[in-house]
Amino acid sequence: MSESRLKTVNDSVAVIIPTYNRMATLGRALESVYGQSLQANEVCVVDDGSIDGTEEFVKDKFPNVIYIKQKNKGVSSARNRGVASTTSSYLSFLDSDDEWLPKKLETQLSALRAEPDFKLVHSDEIWIRNGKRVNQMNKHKKRGGDIFIHCLPLCVISPSAVIMERSLYVGLGGFDESLPACEDYDLWLQICSREQVLYIDTPLLRKYGGHEDQLSRQFWGMDRFRVQSLVKLLNMGVLKDDQEQLVRSSLLEKSIILRNGAVKRGKKESAEYYEKLITSYGAKVSVEN
Repeated sequence: MSESRLKTVNDSVAVIIPTYNRMATLGRALESVYGQSLQANEVCVVDDGSIDGTEEFVKDKFPNVIYIKQKNKGVSSARNRGVASTTSSYLSFLDSDDEWLPKKLETQLSALRAEPDFKLVHSDEIWIRNGKRVNQMNKHKKRGGDIFIHCLPLCVISPSAVIMERSLYVGLGGFDESLPACEDYDLWLQICSREQVLYIDTPLLRKYGGHEDQLSRQFWGMDRFRVQSLVKLLNMGVLKDDQEQLVRSSLLEKSIILRNGAVKRGKKESAEYYEKLITSYGAKVSVEN
């Protein structure tokens, strides 16, 4: 492992790892952090109420980690707590079931130095599902630049792939703790409505899926939370006219699907809620959209 370390205040980076009952994969994640060719200044694990021995494991095997334990409040709260408990000027996030490749930090920090106008960089990734490598579908395609339109259907930036300026994160209030899922969709959508993002077209991490405790398996109808984010974004009043039209169109499309699903399942209250959204926002969608 290289002994090089980010020296200056402007280049310091913190790694935030939220975890909940994932001792079995947390070690792999932490080893990938400490195996980086360029070491982070701070490594913070926020244990969101684990009862599987995570605390003892971290303190025994990784004594240099900033370890924080809290009552179970969700991944957004855990990430926000980690940010508040560190001081580095750059933030990177790693889900406790994912794994960085050895030059992740070095490659991304070098890219940010070379392109100082960008405040966030992300990268391609390798997907592992149930132990086998799988190809991403086209809808998950990663991009750089002005990617706002591509952020509307679903999340196209992985938290584990990101390095961003702390000031950008803090300025937007971090992850929305009222969202039980799609909290990353919410934050990246806000950022990409304001900023272009830097993208490295090289896989810099392995992203593991297929296990039962993934948020996407715990909640039905993930577009419910995306609709919540879209409404919030519209109410902020920060969008350009063309962006607002795109958001209204996406909100209308998702609300119609959710309304129809609620009607089919006999969920009258939900159906009425989405019908109100369709009426309120759909009428203002331009003919071109």
